[in-house]
Amino acid sequence: MRDVPLALYRSPPQGRAGLAVTGFGKQHVTARIADRRLPTHAVVFVEKGRGLLNTAKGGPQEVVGPCLFWLLAEEPHGYGPLPGESWEERWALFTGTFVSDLVRMRLITENAPLVPLGNPRRMQQLFATLHSEFAEDSPLGLAAAAATLHQIVLEAARQAVSPAAAPPDPAIEDAIERLQRRAFEPVDMNAFARELGVSPATLRRRFTASTGLPPKAFQLRLRIDHAKQLLTTTDLSIEAISTAIGIDDAFYFSRLFQDREHCSPSEFRRRHRRQ
Repeated sequence: MRDVPLALYRSPPQGRAGLAVTGFGKQHVTARIADRRLPTHAVVFVEKGRGLLNTAKGGPQEVVGPCLFWLLAEEPHGYGPLPGESWEERWALFTGTFVSDLVRMRLITENAPLVPLGNPRRMQQLFATLHSEFAEDSPLGLAAAAATLHQIVLEAARQAVSPAAAPPDPAIEDAIERLQRRAFEPVDMNAFARELGVSPATLRRRFTASTGLPPKAFQLRLRIDHAKQLLTTTDLSIEAISTAIGIDDAFYFSRLFQDREHCSPSEFRRRHRRQ
């Protein structure tokens, strides 16, 4: 199942902020952007797909996912997948006086904005965390989102220097892909481990080392993230959304959602629904 496009925006803070996230999104992209300037800075994480990036200072570059690239405010740029192809991307908008320091320290490089990612799983974790924090829409959540964006800058700089420093575990990558395909289906984790040819304890240990979460919690995060997208982009009822993510009991779904997001599904929809 392809994810529903997601886009959240927040007004920049009053006064001079060191670093602030003002937008976050996730989408399946089929069209190219040409000759655009953004009023804020942006980072685009291409999870898979191929295309082109062209910036005023970096020039034309080939994009091959997984990779990440930076777009600085007011810089002319264009990017997108090759004709007839598509890619999966997550993006964040940000602003603040600290950005000039990041550029000065070459943690964000204007003439080399594209960073191939040898360890995309770590970047996926950071963007998932950024999404959760930014969606919270509280002073604490927005401050945490700014801190996570700083981690994204540092992780991208590390991988730019040593892109193959931490290669992913192929067996666990296979397990992750299988869980992503079956995210909304009942999965017996003991049977799942046998399917992969390992013990449940080994699967849990290696999966947690790679993703930061055990398999069952990883599947729940996929379900809740998809529920958030449906809440903000559709008119489906809470019961229908619960069923769509593989949870038959809407009351149980609401309790899980409350535990993770610190608000009910209905409240989340009221806060983040795009009018």
